[in-house]
Amino acid sequence: MDKAQETARDMARIAVRALEEKKGEDVCVIDVSRISVMTDYFVIAHGSSDSQVRALVDNVDEKMQEAGHTLRQQEGKGGTWVLMDYGDIIVHVFDKEGRAFYNLERIWSDGTIVEEP
Repeated sequence: MDKAQETARDMARIAVRALEEKKGEDVCVIDVSRISVMTDYFVIAHGSSDSQVRALVDNVDEKMQEAGHTLRQQEGKGGTWVLMDYGDIIVHVFDKEGRAFYNLERIWSDGTIVEEP
């Protein structure tokens, strides 16, 4: 594993821990590095309410900033789907219905589910 891959994996680990701290549900990491040029990992989770989705997003951003990783772009603030682009990883935080509707795990099924980033 080269330095860039290690960095991406560390970033995914930080995001997973941040989501788990705020009780994110069904946290999933998909390695898309072999099938996408835009990022190495998708980190996906959902919350049970709009306020929990916001708390998940805020905690991910706080922990990533503490580790020195800059948010490049964010789409959404809460609600159905928030996308947080950190370059090497993209974090997707949904509400339960949004996650079921968009079903990124199915769309990116050519990627590899990572059990422990």
